[in-house]
Amino acid sequence: MDMQRGNDQPMARPGQSAQPVQPKFERANNFGSTPAKQSKDSMMMWHKKKLICIVIVIIAVILLCFVCMWGRRMWFSNEGSINGGEYQAVFLTNGQVYFGKLSNVDDGYAKLTNIYYLQVQQQVQPTTGSSNSQTPQVSLTKLGNELHGPEDQMYIAHDQMLFWENLKGNGKVAQAIAQYLKNNSK
Repeated sequence: MDMQRGNDQPMARPGQSAQPVQPKFERANNFGSTPAKQSKDSMMMWHKKKLICIVIVIIAVILLCFVCMWGRRMWFSNEGSINGGEYQAVFLTNGQVYFGKLSNVDDGYAKLTNIYYLQVQQQVQPTTGSSNSQTPQVSLTKLGNELHGPEDQMYIAHDQMLFWENLKGNGKVAQAIAQYLKNNSK
């Protein structure tokens, strides 16, 4: 036998030099790379693809946040529908109605300036006639003359507003405001 015990190299025959035989690797069809190199390359490509996917997801989330913030602002913004030349009536959830110049403010608040409200005055003692014939006296009152002396502006939470509407210039409230301004401008 030509093999020594414990040695996988064949013994040299007489007249031949003893050179170790190099093991042969089968060539893969991947441009001559070895299976170990193929595995390392595929792992690197997988990590690169994973990193690219993570970056794309992060960019998509950031864009989605910006779109949602812009959409929310556009959805809740009524600036375009507010007629700046006219007054608006703002109806609140507590039953109060205020008239004034409405503008939108961020963070869930609307600003109302040049404010008026209706004040109902009823007689305390009924007259000698029938009590059903009494009609309450309604007057338009300018905000700012109350006991606590508020400024002529109000910030109203959007969730406290039922709705608002533009007033026509020839409506009774707009005419009463114009008359008030005319009487108090002298």
